[in-house]
Amino acid sequence: MPLRPSDRASHHRERATLRHVTGARDVLGFYAGWMLDLDAIDVEEIATALADQSDYEHRWLIDPRTGELAFWTSDLGIDGENPVELDELDLVLIDPLPSYVWYQDMVDFADGVSDRAAGERLSRCLEGKGAFRRFKNELYQRHPELISTWHALRDARAQIRAVQWLADEGLIDEDAAQQFITGHPEPALP
Repeated sequence: MPLRPSDRASHHRERATLRHVTGARDVLGFYAGWMLDLDAIDVEEIATALADQSDYEHRWLIDPRTGELAFWTSDLGIDGENPVELDELDLVLIDPLPSYVWYQDMVDFADGVSDRAAGERLSRCLEGKGAFRRFKNELYQRHPELISTWHALRDARAQIRAVQWLADEGLIDEDAAQQFITGHPEPALP
């Protein structure tokens, strides 16, 4: 949401005040009247952030005023040159969703494919540590005909989770979220 010239002075005061705000909810409370336009947000990038299980040395953040995403690293901050602590930023932290959420997508896919032999092989891959890698290897090496369907299901669910996250964080209107979810159904499995 671009600022009008008359709002610039108050915006600079707000930014100074935000440096003393500690949590994402505090930042959002400060901007409670502001809602982002869902069409202007990169939903796929937010989905990527929600799925990023790497580590806490880098994090994804979103600007609650513009919807722009930023990538933070502990040694280079968000501009790639100046280290900065997360609590010094007036951005909302995007915490990744737990891995079991993404694991359930693989379970549902394996259970939902009509080729029972393929489904059983994919299900066996999901047992124990290393399930994500084994699932991917099984899919790509033995069932390449299912790859595009898997990507479509995984991406559709990830985008829906991203939009729901935006709504849960108060960044977008709940009606816009529901419209998106209704307009983006999961693909049928073969």
